[in-house]
Amino acid sequence: MDVTLHLAQDAEADALLGRSPLAALTGMLLDQQVPMEWAFKGPATIAQRLGADDLDAHEIAAYDPEAFAALLSDKPAVHRYPGSMAKRVQQLCQYLVEHYDGDAEGVWRDAATGQELLKRLADLPGFGKQKAQIFLALLGKQLGVQPEGWREAAGAYGEPKSFRSVADITGPESLIKVRAHKQEMKAVAKAAKASGA
Repeated sequence: MDVTLHLAQDAEADALLGRSPLAALTGMLLDQQVPMEWAFKGPATIAQRLGADDLDAHEIAAYDPEAFAALLSDKPAVHRYPGSMAKRVQQLCQYLVEHYDGDAEGVWRDAATGQELLKRLADLPGFGKQKAQIFLALLGKQLGVQPEGWREAAGAYGEPKSFRSVADITGPESLIKVRAHKQEMKAVAKAAKASGA
């Protein structure tokens, strides 16, 4: 895996996401309740604070939980909720060590179908169905991981030329389109709630 992603909108952080399966998974895990760029810059910040040029699932899984939480809490914090996200990142790494010998790419390397890959992603700690579908769409659209039926398994996120999620962000222009789509969806949900639907 060595592609150029544009999710952190930061050259160094994006380079790490494009070459490191664990960094990409961790960025997706962090992508909630903070701006997307902040979330996807997190893996590079964690690696830098660990004194490494990549993340290592074995190292993170075994790290002292309080020390790891402090690492994510240092200013600038890796996430709005650094303590709880530190716990989630460690749970993800522990799962990867237990099920894939710490090899994040093992989650998708030999998945025969989109449905199988979706299940594997949804089984990861911190990944619900929607997050799993978005990451599956990212794998298919930008990272060349396209098992049979991947678009269908990714649902609406797998649709070509859509601007629904991080899977569709290839630069500043597409980022603006994805943000506009998310604002539109929030407005629709708010209107539905207000009308009692």
